[in-house]
Amino acid sequence: MENRTTVHPQVRRWLERSDLQPFISEFCSRLQRSRYRASTIHCYLYCVAHFAHWARQHRLALVKMDRRATSRFVAEHLPHCDCPYPVKRGTADVRAALSHLLQTLSACGVITENRVDRDHLQAELASFDRYMVEVKGLAENTRQQRVHIIRRFLNDRLTSGSFVFDRIRPRDVRHFVIGQEGAHSTGTVHVVGGAIRCYLGFRSVTGDRVHELLDAIPSVAHWRLAPLPEVLSEEEVRKLLGSFEQLPRSPKRAHAMVRCLTDLGMRASEVIQLHLSDVDWRSGTIRLAANKSRRVDILPLPVETGRAIAEYLRTERPKTSSRTLFVRDCAPFDRPIQAGVVRRAVRQAYLRCGLAHSRVHILRHSLASRLLQKGTPLKEIADILRHRSLDTSVIYTKVDTNRLAEVAMPWPGRSL
Repeated sequence: MENRTTVHPQVRRWLERSDLQPFISEFCSRLQRSRYRASTIHCYLYCVAHFAHWARQHRLALVKMDRRATSRFVAEHLPHCDCPYPVKRGTADVRAALSHLLQTLSACGVITENRVDRDHLQAELASFDRYMVEVKGLAENTRQQRVHIIRRFLNDRLTSGSFVFDRIRPRDVRHFVIGQEGAHSTGTVHVVGGAIRCYLGFRSVTGDRVHELLDAIPSVAHWRLAPLPEVLSEEEVRKLLGSFEQLPRSPKRAHAMVRCLTDLGMRASEVIQLHLSDVDWRSGTIRLAANKSRRVDILPLPVETGRAIAEYLRTERPKTSSRTLFVRDCAPFDRPIQAGVVRRAVRQAYLRCGLAHSRVHILRHSLASRLLQKGTPLKEIADILRHRSLDTSVIYTKVDTNRLAEVAMPWPGRSL
């Protein structure tokens, strides 16, 4: 155990009596190398001791201390825990601590995560993901969503740790897509059905017969360009951008990220993949090399956007070996942030401004609407938003009410 970490005698006994004892020193060292605070390491150590105490009571062998065991501990034990003082029962802290424990055991050669990753289901999902990359050319977010859906679909059909594709019946497909007793909305049916259709396409490439299963996927009515895109007014955008100064934590990072969304129409996935080398300060441009269209785009960097990024780099970005532009504001600093950080910053800004919105994409719609109202040609808007087809940008003409009024035919019977 890490000598510099002072722990309660009960916690020390739980760890010393556990099969985990040889790995506790490395567990603490890994957290220290990732620059976690001493208080966080202390908390995580108590969480691991709690798990070690439970595992010993259940005579759980070291090789069985995998993700399934930790999930069982969190789901079954924590809600009814009556273990003696001192224990940590906070779900978030316990989950984080046990995740680091599994990483430590894996790095030390203990069979945990690696064993799980080799099972039939994981191999199937990995092959499906490669198919979506190499054959379909789908973006990462789409692939993650579809892998998650197919994992749920196949999990329901696992038998003895594996599944047999030939046992999937058309009724299984239909019931999964529409939900229990038809509970899924039309939007969910469209998304889930698309994921299943893609998976069956993958299975057909491997030689399986999927025609009956494809026919079982219910179709939903979908009129292209039918919905009216939500947009913010210029005043609402100004109010949004001015709401970050009151943030107690990472206000400049949040402001710079949202500037990229509002001024450049970037997606959340594009913001988190920006690197320091992507900003060319001399030429005043920014490069998007990892976008949805999988091509490199060079965009002019607006002055206010560049100023927000520069302010973040000068005064708030922590020291880190990561070359990602926007980095974590807490340990581990060397890991890139996830898209959820961007989405959370936007949603919290909506709440501060009293706006009844939640979607990040509204900022992209708002940029297109503002450009159209200023007379920007539709082709230029499509280029700025990096649409592969001009048809995708046509929907924004529906929110340009001034120009629509000029070409609208008078309603029959209306007084002139």
